[in-house]
Amino acid sequence: MNSLFLAGGAALLYLIAYHTYGKHLGRRIFRLDRNARCPSRALEDNKDFVATRKPILFGHHFTSIAGTGPIVGPAVAIIWGWIPAMVWILVGSILMGAVHDLGALVVSLRNQGRSIGDIAADLVNKRVRTLFLLIIFFGLWIVVAIFGVVIAVVFDMYPQAVLPVWLEIPIALWLGHRIYRRGAAHLPASLVAVGLMYATVVLGAYVPIKMPSLWGLSPVALWTLVLLAYAYIASVLPVQILLQPRDYINSHQLFIALGLLAVGVAVAQPVMVAPSVNLAPAGAPPIWPMLFVVVACGAISGFHALVASGTSSKQCDVETSALAIGYGGMLLEGMLATFVVIACGAGIALGLTKGGTTFTGAAAFSEHYAHWGAASGLGSKIGAFVTGAANMIGAIGLPKNIVVTIMGVFVVSFAATTLDTATRLQRYVVSELASAWKLPTLSQKHPATTVAVGTALLLAFSNGSGKGALMLWPLFGAVNQLLAGLALLVVTVYLARRGVVFYYTLVPMVFMLSMTSWAMVLNLGTFFGRGEWLLTGIGSAVLLLELWMVIEGLVILTQVNGKRLSPVVEPAE
Repeated sequence: MNSLFLAGGAALLYLIAYHTYGKHLGRRIFRLDRNARCPSRALEDNKDFVATRKPILFGHHFTSIAGTGPIVGPAVAIIWGWIPAMVWILVGSILMGAVHDLGALVVSLRNQGRSIGDIAADLVNKRVRTLFLLIIFFGLWIVVAIFGVVIAVVFDMYPQAVLPVWLEIPIALWLGHRIYRRGAAHLPASLVAVGLMYATVVLGAYVPIKMPSLWGLSPVALWTLVLLAYAYIASVLPVQILLQPRDYINSHQLFIALGLLAVGVAVAQPVMVAPSVNLAPAGAPPIWPMLFVVVACGAISGFHALVASGTSSKQCDVETSALAIGYGGMLLEGMLATFVVIACGAGIALGLTKGGTTFTGAAAFSEHYAHWGAASGLGSKIGAFVTGAANMIGAIGLPKNIVVTIMGVFVVSFAATTLDTATRLQRYVVSELASAWKLPTLSQKHPATTVAVGTALLLAFSNGSGKGALMLWPLFGAVNQLLAGLALLVVTVYLARRGVVFYYTLVPMVFMLSMTSWAMVLNLGTFFGRGEWLLTGIGSAVLLLELWMVIEGLVILTQVNGKRLSPVVEPAE
């Protein structure tokens, strides 16, 4: 198939879905009210609760949820064929992922900007809040540790991305100062910032920075230390100083990258050389249920509920903006996942060099995706996307070293946003758990952030290499998707308590909990057979917590549906 038709068809479907299904959910199911007072105004503190205009918040929200999730997942899932990957990306994002994101954001907006885990105490019971927060803690622990390593690995693979990524910080600080302190119009100021950022990209292409080995630590280990220190600082700063302006720059970067990819596809028009369906690739786990776990953020992601209810709900200025931010943000991520499938399934065919030999056409795909082990490594996932994307964009006529730098910076920028947003979210989770357990000192900002970063640091250096978090990578997809199912459970109870039709969230909830539980059981069998006791222990604990929470939630849902409980009363402003 010509990839141009695939990209155009996906874009058209997403536009139709937003203006039909999405708006129906906003008007009829969640009943968004433009006059409702949001937590950003009711609880404004100019640190975490900051009323933010929709375009800026959309940038923060999208760059936080995107990360490398919609890149690495589809880049692996295509080994089962591009049709299964695309069907799940399209169906999952429209009917499940976007519904999940919108629901989590709305529920939090109507409950003082509290996290979806904390709200579970009101909707279900206090036991469920503790269970959910513990599962979220495990999930964010993995995210913070792994994304620190992910960025470190990309810096080591693409040293030309180092300078632009770090120089973006002072540019973002300048942008935040211009908008919030000087009252500058956000769009012109952000365009200047983006122009400066791309000037650093050109500089980075010609001035790569390679981290040396020092004090017995590898370059990846050193980068991990630096990045976790950065995450601490970024996550405790008021959001309007660094987080929002940098994410706004990155949102522009996203649209530019997607635009370049779209033009590259239109010019090169590469043909999909990946097999349409390949149900039994060498060494791969079964497509069912693993496809629904591997694709992760490209279709639905529990991490999105944490962002929506953890930071975005504290900054949303008008309730009706939730439709574009929650539902629209997920559809845009699905479009990004579509371009990843095209880059890996068609763009790579324009030229792949390995061991001094250049492969083209179907041979290039076969060389990279010869077996599951070849495709599943972190560097392999990122490399497939960057190579394929650079090939397509290169058809426009841009120098290859500039294009590779653009895509390397693109990957790192989104991963960095996920890193410090996840660190901030983990701080909130630690604070909420500390409050529930009556530990007031631990609930304060710096002690909670120390726990968030310190536990990630211990995991990263658990084997002394700085890459220790990668041993939990096999759990990341399953735990992440499990969180999505549990968030949908909370949203479903919320709708049921309000007397609203809840099947829009109930069906996705049942599907995701079934698929992820099945995948988790399969993974646990593999971990146990290999004697991987840490993975076995954490996976078992998460699965047991999930089963307990599901039972508690379903009991309440049955009672609400049977009219034995009154509708929930939302906290007063």
